[in-house]
Amino acid sequence: MDLKQLTDIDAVSGNENALRRAIVEAARALCDDVTIDRSGNVIATKPGTDDRLPHVVLSAHMDEVGFMIVGYTDDGLLRIRPIGGIDPRVAVSKWVRVGKDALPGVIGAMAIHLQTPEDRQRVLGFDKLYIDIGAKDQKEAERLCPLGTYAAFDTPYTPFGDGFVAAKALDDRVGCLSLLRILENDYAAKVTCAFVTQEEVGLRGAKGAAFTLQPDIAIVLEGTAANDVGDVPARSRVCEAGNGVCVSFMDGASIADRGLFQTMLSLAASEGIPHQVKRAVTGGNDAGAYQRTGVGARTVVLSVPCRYIHSGASVAKLSDIDAQYALAHAFLNNL
Repeated sequence: MDLKQLTDIDAVSGNENALRRAIVEAARALCDDVTIDRSGNVIATKPGTDDRLPHVVLSAHMDEVGFMIVGYTDDGLLRIRPIGGIDPRVAVSKWVRVGKDALPGVIGAMAIHLQTPEDRQRVLGFDKLYIDIGAKDQKEAERLCPLGTYAAFDTPYTPFGDGFVAAKALDDRVGCLSLLRILENDYAAKVTCAFVTQEEVGLRGAKGAAFTLQPDIAIVLEGTAANDVGDVPARSRVCEAGNGVCVSFMDGASIADRGLFQTMLSLAASEGIPHQVKRAVTGGNDAGAYQRTGVGARTVVLSVPCRYIHSGASVAKLSDIDAQYALAHAFLNNL
C-alpha cells in the first residue's frame, strides 16, 4: 500500500474496519504471523534470528479524527459531535463522507449575513454546526444516517509544491506506511508491528496491545504538530516540515527513555538521516500506554511533522516520512 491508498480509507476512531482489512491483507503478504486482537489491533510479528536481542514493538495508530451523528434538525440537517480533538474553526464548510455509503455532506453554519456582531466575535461550537446531506426532512436524514453514524473528512490526496502532500489522516497513516515498509525486511531481533485502534480518544488500542505484547522496547511512529508556518517565532515552533524525522524527549503522555533518545539522535547523525528534536512538550500518543503497562517498556517517539494536524487537510513532506522509516530501520539493523 502507498500513502494515497492509506489516507483515502476512512477510519475514524472506533470505526477502523475498512483500514484494518486493507492493512491485514498488505501485512499478510509480508509476514506469516498476523493477528487481530480483541481491541481490533493488527499485530504482525517477525521472530528474528537472535533471541538474545530485545523484543521491539513498533506501533502506529490506524484511527483518525472525525465526527459522529448525534441528532437531527426538523429540516434534515445532521447534528454532530467530534471524535478526537478537532477545532470547530477548521470544520466549517468542509466536505465530509457520511456512513457506510460515504454520502457526501458539507459542514455548515449560519451565514455571516445572518450573524450578529456578537456572533462574529466568538467561535461557533459543534452544537452550532451541522452536516448537510441534502435530506428533505428529519425522517429522510434518520433513514440515511441513523444515530451513531460516523463521518470523515473528504479530502483528496494531493502532492504539491516541493515534495509536500496534503491529505486527511496523515496522523497517523504516515506511521502505518512506515510499519508496512518495516515488514518488508528481516531483522536479527524479534520485531512486532502493531497497527492500533482508538489512539485519538485515549490510547485505547495501544493499552491492550501493550498488555499482550509486553515489549522490551516500544518505538511509536507518529505524526506531530509542526506549528512552523506564518509569523510563528522560532522558539514557538514544535518542529519544521522538511527538516527530517522528529525525535521527542517528552510529551503529554510519556518521557522518552534517555538511552533510546540519545541513540536515535546519534544513529541519525551517523547514518545521514535528516532529523530534528521536538522542541515543545505538546500532545500525547501511544508511547504513554506502552511505557506504563505491565512492567513497562523503554519508549521513544519518532514523528513526522504535520502542518494543520487534526483538520480536514494536513500537510507533510514526503522526505520526512522517508526519514521516519529510515531511522526506525537503522535502529533495528544496529541492535
